[in-house]
Amino acid sequence: MALLNRSGNAFAMRDNPPSIWPDFLVGQAEQPARVLLVDDDPLVRHVMAQELLADDRITLVDQAGSVREGRRKIAQHAFDVLLVDLNLGDGTGFDLIELAKRSRPGVEVVVISAIEDEPQVLHAFELGATGYLLKNAWFGNFPQAVLQVVNGGASITPSLARRLLHRLDQRDAGQTGPVNRTKLSSRERDVLKMVASGYTSAEIGGRLGISLRTVNAHVRNIYSKLQVKNRAQAVSYATDRGLI
Repeated sequence: MALLNRSGNAFAMRDNPPSIWPDFLVGQAEQPARVLLVDDDPLVRHVMAQELLADDRITLVDQAGSVREGRRKIAQHAFDVLLVDLNLGDGTGFDLIELAKRSRPGVEVVVISAIEDEPQVLHAFELGATGYLLKNAWFGNFPQAVLQVVNGGASITPSLARRLLHRLDQRDAGQTGPVNRTKLSSRERDVLKMVASGYTSAEIGGRLGISLRTVNAHVRNIYSKLQVKNRAQAVSYATDRGLI
């Protein structure tokens, strides 16, 4: 059964879960959003898997319990969203985020974590994550997060989002004197334009013919000059002021 909105677009009725889901969004029963789940806690994986499998807009293509296994699964499967814990027994989820974004540029990443660690959050976003959820969060569930990011949105635990916004407010309130925000070099502008286009640091280095270390140095300089903490803030600030 389908309903029509005022523009004439179809909205599909869902029995599981009961909802109205537009047919033009990613995540349909006949073509669900594909998820790869990586967490080293079997119980957490089981609970999350059950939650994902209960939504017919999502398919769980596979699971992994370690960085090593996650690398193999990333190479084996096509998927749309990587749900990944940062603290894995044999390494960190950061390695898998970088690998996923490098090998599958269109993939979205949602971090699942037991703690609200601001430096970890910012680093995950710098690497290309578009979501960060606490495992015990009451607001929002994992299927909702998957559907948000795969359709161009972002998903972050509300309490953590509030803390980050408060941190930005404090930073802005504490700024005094002139800020050297517009004196980006030509190469820094090139790097920032590619960051805004969604390229990873490795891809930027390859396209510009410079090393990964040089790219990261340019990114750090951009952060310093614009007085921002991550790529999203840098792109937002530069775009608003016509720097790129």
